[in-house]
Amino acid sequence: MGIKRESRVSIGNLLKKGAEEGVYPGAVLLVAQKKEIVFFEQTGNRVLLPIPLPMEKDTPFDLASLTKPLCTTLSIMKLFDQGAVHPDQALGDLLRIPVPPDKAAITLRCLLTHCAGFPGWAPFYLELSSEKPQERKSLLRERLLEIPLKYSPGRRTVYSDLGFMILEWVIEENAGVSLPRFLNEHFFEPLSLEKALFFGTTDPLQNKIQFAATEDCPWRKRILQGEVHDENACALGGYSGHAGIFGTADGVYRLANLLKEHFRGLRDDYLQPETVRTFFEKQHLVPGSTWALGWDTPSPVGSSAGSYISPISVGHLGFTGTSLWMDLQNDVTVVFLTNRIHPSRQNTAIRAFRPKLHNLVMEQLGLNPKT
Repeated sequence: MGIKRESRVSIGNLLKKGAEEGVYPGAVLLVAQKKEIVFFEQTGNRVLLPIPLPMEKDTPFDLASLTKPLCTTLSIMKLFDQGAVHPDQALGDLLRIPVPPDKAAITLRCLLTHCAGFPGWAPFYLELSSEKPQERKSLLRERLLEIPLKYSPGRRTVYSDLGFMILEWVIEENAGVSLPRFLNEHFFEPLSLEKALFFGTTDPLQNKIQFAATEDCPWRKRILQGEVHDENACALGGYSGHAGIFGTADGVYRLANLLKEHFRGLRDDYLQPETVRTFFEKQHLVPGSTWALGWDTPSPVGSSAGSYISPISVGHLGFTGTSLWMDLQNDVTVVFLTNRIHPSRQNTAIRAFRPKLHNLVMEQLGLNPKT
C-alpha cells in the first residue's frame, strides 16, 4: 500500500503551484487509500495580512458548508438511527408549532436534497444584528416559516442554506439539545475530536493566530481569523445548520473515515451501516440532481471531484475553499482545505484548480480509467 515517492512529489508540486499562482494563500491536502494516509502536506500561508504566517498541517479552517454533511446531516443520521425521525416525515409533524400550509408537507428528504422550495440564501444578518443575541435564532425561525417558497417542493433543485437552518431546528426539537451539544455527546467527545472539530464563535478579540484567515469582511470591517465567516451564522452566535464548524484536515478525515467504515460494514458502533448507506445513496427526486441525503455525488460532467472519481462517491464543498470527497468504490478519501477567500471572496480560481488536483491524485493512485 502507498504511493511512490515521485507520485507524492507530483501532487506536492501541484499543491505548491496553487499557492504560487494565487489560487489560495495556503492549503492542506490529505489523501487516504483504504486505511492508510498516503499524502498529507501543507503549502503557503494561513494568513497574509498584516504579516504572512505559514500554513501548518494542524491549522484549523473555517469549514463553512462542510457543516451541512459533517454536522447537520450527521445529526439527522443519528436521529434516524435512533428511530426519532424519518426522511419522509414532514415539517408539520417534526416541529412543535403550527407550520404554514405551504411548508407543512415539506419532508426531511426534500430539505436534505435541496429541493424543498426555499431560496438559496437571504441576508438575515442585516435585520438580526440589531436584535438581542438571545432572541435572534427564534426570530430567524419565524422568518423561515414566513418567507415565500421559490418553487413547489420536489420540482427543482436549488442549493439552499435556508433548508439547513430548518434542519438545525428539527434536530433541536427532536433531540432536546442544541446541535453542538448533540454532536459533542454522540460523536466528537467519544472520538476525542473536540480539538479537531469545533463550532465557531463571533469573538474577534481572542488570540486566533493559529487559524487560517478568511475574508477582509466588508460587513465587520476586519480580517476574519478564527471567527466564523458566514454572516448569517455570525449573527446567530457563530453557527447554524448551514455553517459554523471549524476543523483540521485530520479531524475531517477521521470523521469521514468513521462514516466510510460504517458504510463498508466494518463497524456499527456509532451508526448502523444501513443508515450510512441510506444517506449516501443518490435520491433522484429531481431529474438531473446529484444529491444524496445531505451529501453530494459527482456530476457526470464538470465535477469538482474531477473526471476519475467513481460514480459511487460522496462529498461536499465549503465556500471558504474547503472540500471533502470519498470514493466509496475505490476506498479513497481526499480532504482539501484552503483559505481561498483570504483576503477576498472574489478569488474563484479554485473552481478550475480543484478538479485538476483531484484528477492528479487519482492518476497517481493508479485509478485513472483511461490508463
